[in-house]
Amino acid sequence: MKMRAQDIEFTLVRSRRKTAAIVVERSGKVTVRAPHDLSRERVRDVVASRALWVHRALAEWEDFNGRRPKRAFADGEGFSYLGRTYQLKLARKSDQPLMLRNGRWLLSPVVLDLGGVKAAQKAFRDFYIRKGAEHIGERVTQLAPKVGVRAGTVTVRELGYHWASCGQTGRLNFHWKLMQAPRSVIDYVVVHELCHLRFRDHSDAFWNEVDKVLPNYRDRRDWLRRYGAAMEL
Repeated sequence: MKMRAQDIEFTLVRSRRKTAAIVVERSGKVTVRAPHDLSRERVRDVVASRALWVHRALAEWEDFNGRRPKRAFADGEGFSYLGRTYQLKLARKSDQPLMLRNGRWLLSPVVLDLGGVKAAQKAFRDFYIRKGAEHIGERVTQLAPKVGVRAGTVTVRELGYHWASCGQTGRLNFHWKLMQAPRSVIDYVVVHELCHLRFRDHSDAFWNEVDKVLPNYRDRRDWLRRYGAAMEL
């Protein structure tokens, strides 16, 4: 439900929370998650009381998103994988569209010749999705027992402005862009979603569970907030 308080437009989402929470999403939109019994007027009051914080968070979002790189698919350009940056080389003798070998990305020029930038972006996405299915799938298997849950199917794909999602059947979905982040940050997102198998909201109980598995999860979450916007192709 779209609402407005002062000059702040936000989306109201009802949940089983005990208190209202305000979040600036990756898309730059403001979301307020509030209990079912909290009136709309009271929700507006909550947003108005935190207007300064919201404006600061939006300014921070604009700053971070202003850092989005404009990459060229040419020799020497850098692209990240599991937290490290590797330089790109156009390799005419490559028998694959894209591969990471000996510390360097090798992209076949045929990809660019036939499909241009969009084809090169797809080659990287396909690589991240393929490797993500292996790496994230393994981390889900290894971390699920620590949370005390059993996950369903794990997929890596395009998720728009979400890093991950958790289905009612235990299916876990992860954004392919995560494969550019450090392994520790990927683990945070994995644990986050595994904890959602126990707690569907972001209640204190949920964050306490995350903290049990990853006591330094805040540092990893902050990294994602600070550098996530730069994980573009």
